[in-house]
Amino acid sequence: MTSSRSVSETRFVPAPPSEVFALLSDPSRHHEIDGSGMVQRARGGSSTLTLGARFGMDMRLGPIPYRMNNTVVEFEQDRRIAWAHFGGHRWRYEIEPADGGCQVTETFDWSTAKSPRFIELMSYPARNRAAIVATLDRLAGLFGAGS
Repeated sequence: MTSSRSVSETRFVPAPPSEVFALLSDPSRHHEIDGSGMVQRARGGSSTLTLGARFGMDMRLGPIPYRMNNTVVEFEQDRRIAWAHFGGHRWRYEIEPADGGCQVTETFDWSTAKSPRFIELMSYPARNRAAIVATLDRLAGLFGAGS
């Protein structure tokens, strides 16, 4: 799905919402699901995220390592979590119960970005959509779903 300043995809995950949320709210596990290949490892901060929690990630863009600091800006236990960094855009996960598991929607939302036009000029929405699909496939795979 695409809105004016967000892209999202949804995938069925054969696990209870609480188990999926536990994984998503643990930054030390984000590298396990990252479909972009950029997330390397968590760095300091909270081990279980809650509203307002800050956490850092060691990242890599091709051969270039960098660090990203994030703050949880949306939080509803077992249902929704989103974080943003200095650029203001958000990564959001929403979880809806479903028979035999849950539906997980991941969204890249740049409606809150400090420079949304830059994000569009750099083609981040299209690139992030591909990474979202890969991330959701990896997430589902961790809970036993085939791709």
